[in-house]
Amino acid sequence: HYIPRNRSGLSLGEMRPVQAEAAHALFATVLDRHGLELLDGVRLLEDVLREQQGSFRDPGRYFVSVFGAPGRFPWGWRFEGHHLSLNVTLPTAGEISATPFFIGAHPAIVRDGANKGFRLLGRTEDLARQIMTSLSEAQRQAALIANRSFGEIVASPQREQDLGQPRGLELAAMTPAARGLVEALMDRFLGTLAPDLLAAQKRRVMEQGLERFRFAWAGSLVPGEAHYFRVHGPATLIEHDNTQNNANHIHSVWRDLAADFGHDALGDHYRRQPHR
Repeated sequence: HYIPRNRSGLSLGEMRPVQAEAAHALFATVLDRHGLELLDGVRLLEDVLREQQGSFRDPGRYFVSVFGAPGRFPWGWRFEGHHLSLNVTLPTAGEISATPFFIGAHPAIVRDGANKGFRLLGRTEDLARQIMTSLSEAQRQAALIANRSFGEIVASPQREQDLGQPRGLELAAMTPAARGLVEALMDRFLGTLAPDLLAAQKRRVMEQGLERFRFAWAGSLVPGEAHYFRVHGPATLIEHDNTQNNANHIHSVWRDLAADFGHDALGDHYRRQPHR
C-alpha cells in the first residue's frame, strides 16, 4: 500500500540530529539531488498547511520504516507521511526497486506568505501542457480521454484494473518534438533517481518499447482548472491529478505495475520468453 494510513516507524521529528543525518544519507542512496529536493519540498508545504490548518500538519511527522533485516534478502524500507510515500525494496543482492513513489503538493501553488509562488510540481504540469499544445487537433482529441478530470489518480492501491489497457495518444504517432516532451515529462519522475537506478529504469522503459507508451489527458486545458494526465506503458505508469481544492492540490505517482515493492513480473516474463 502506498497511500499513507496508519503510519509506523520513526519520525524525523523524533530523531536525534545524527539519526536525521543518517536518514538523509539513506534517502540519497536511491535519489539524486532533484529527488531529495522533492522530499524537502513536500515537507516545506507541510509548514504552509500548518499555518492554514493547524499544528497537526507537521513536517516532522514523516516516518522511516524498515522491513526485514538490512543485508538479509529480501528487505526494504519506506519513507512516508502526508503526501509522500517512497518505497524501496531489495529482493536479492544487487537488485533494488524504488516504486511506488507517491508525491503530493497542497497547495500546488502557494498563494501568499514567505513561499508565495512556490510550485513543487509546477514544471511537471507545464511540460504536460506543452505536450497538449504541440499536438495537432486530431492528435489532441486522441489524447483526451475524458472531458472532466477524475478527481484522483486512478491506479490507487488494489485498483490497477480500473486503468484498463493504455489509452490516449501513442508515442509512435507523435512528432519527434512532442515525443521528446513526453520523455522529458517522464524524466521529471524517473530523473529523481540516483544515476544507477535511473539507468536501470531507462533500460526497463526501452524494453517495454517506448513507442508503445501512450499519453492521456482528462479535464480542462485552461490553467487553474481541474485536470489529469498520465503516461502509460506496458508496465510503467505515471499519473498526475490536480482537481481538489479548486485545482490547487496535486496527487502524483510513478509506479512499475510489474515490479512494485520489488516484485518483477515483467522481468520474469522476459526470462521465460526472451524477446529478440
